[in-house]
Amino acid sequence: MVEINRYQKNQELMGEVVDLTHEGMGVVKLEGYPFFVEGSLTGETIKFKATKVGKKYGYGRLMEILVESPDRVAMTDDIGRLTGTMTLQHLSYEGQLQFKKKQVKDAFERIGQFQEVVVQNTLGMENPWQYRNKAQIPVREINGRLETGFYRKNSHELIPVENYYIQDPVIDQTILTVRDILRDYQLTAYDEHTHTGLLRHIIVKRGHHTRQIMIVLVTNGKKIPHLDEIVERLQHEIPEMVSLIQNINQQKTNVILGRQSYCLWGQPYYQDQMLGITFNISAQSFYQVNTPQAERMYQLALDLADLQGGETVLDAYCGIGTITLALAKKAEHVYAMEIVSEAIEMARDNAELNQIENAHFEVGKAEDWLPRWNEAGIHFDIVVVDPPRKGLDVNFVEALIEQAPPKIVYISCNPSTQARDCRLLADAGYQLKYIQPVDLFGQTSHVETIAFLVKSSHSED
Repeated sequence: MVEINRYQKNQELMGEVVDLTHEGMGVVKLEGYPFFVEGSLTGETIKFKATKVGKKYGYGRLMEILVESPDRVAMTDDIGRLTGTMTLQHLSYEGQLQFKKKQVKDAFERIGQFQEVVVQNTLGMENPWQYRNKAQIPVREINGRLETGFYRKNSHELIPVENYYIQDPVIDQTILTVRDILRDYQLTAYDEHTHTGLLRHIIVKRGHHTRQIMIVLVTNGKKIPHLDEIVERLQHEIPEMVSLIQNINQQKTNVILGRQSYCLWGQPYYQDQMLGITFNISAQSFYQVNTPQAERMYQLALDLADLQGGETVLDAYCGIGTITLALAKKAEHVYAMEIVSEAIEMARDNAELNQIENAHFEVGKAEDWLPRWNEAGIHFDIVVVDPPRKGLDVNFVEALIEQAPPKIVYISCNPSTQARDCRLLADAGYQLKYIQPVDLFGQTSHVETIAFLVKSSHSED
């Protein structure tokens, strides 16, 4: 017998919001059937219109709040809601921190199968606005004029934006200055339908401590008309600029950066500091977008590692060496690997720049290098991992279990995969000692988490 859904698209409904999804959408359950309604908060009674009705769940558009949550605050910027850049701005900051703690706790209990897990209160920031040190802004033509902004959620429609609220305001102003100069020279914007036009993206990176600015022009072609005049104007109008890069991306793709980059002016990197260590950062380099919070997170990782000076440490997924070099200042030796060869080049340069000689960097996958080091008889006292969202490769986990380091510090941008991996380690004899969520992304649903695991003394090695 075919079950007929009792709800229809465009039907107006009412219900209580019982929870938030990991993306921050309200969950309303009507006779056990969940609707996900953006912009609603736990505890609210709402009216909503069904926009999509599937077999197991549906989506709704918020129409009216009948009973309001005490955690609701006024929206700062409606455009941030339309573009999805600030999905939690209607939730008080204290509410956001509690939501992120719950998100981590739910992941470790539901996915990791840890019983009654203790999660620390989320480490929040002093000012959860104007924190981003990097902007990647699409360029499109609207009504015959070059515009910068952000895409409407789930679309390719550009909404012009001048104040992003969660970015360094100097970056916001720099984007407008670059935009206006490019307009003056009538540079064309990329059209993804016809694959014509020159300018695809403007990227601006700014050092939190140094104030140095890098500008990257992502182009659909090699030649930039009026280049000399544009460079001269940029130098004059953006005195903090130390690097101007052209990145060429001629592919029909949503990927922002292409493979070829050229330094048009200045140096091929800008500099910033993290925990007192100076880093050269290139156009392609990964660098945490919230410097003060990243420093607090990395300092906590160092505190958990509790290095005494004689240890051999592994830093997997090391990037340009941000954690590696901080570890190397306190350990005897650090081995590190990263799949991106340019990142390893920069990590080696950064070690030399800071006169750190006890860090060893290799290009390649973590799951390839750890077994080799195991075979070479290298024993790690502490392993630090900071993988991408997909978490640790299963072969790396197996090699890590074989390595059996006494302590593991696991930094993650995805509590779900982190919880999954911690379960594998727990089953192999590790105790989950500490879980600390850290907010690097105020007004959004994203959360970073540090988990600390210790090898049980009574378990078999």
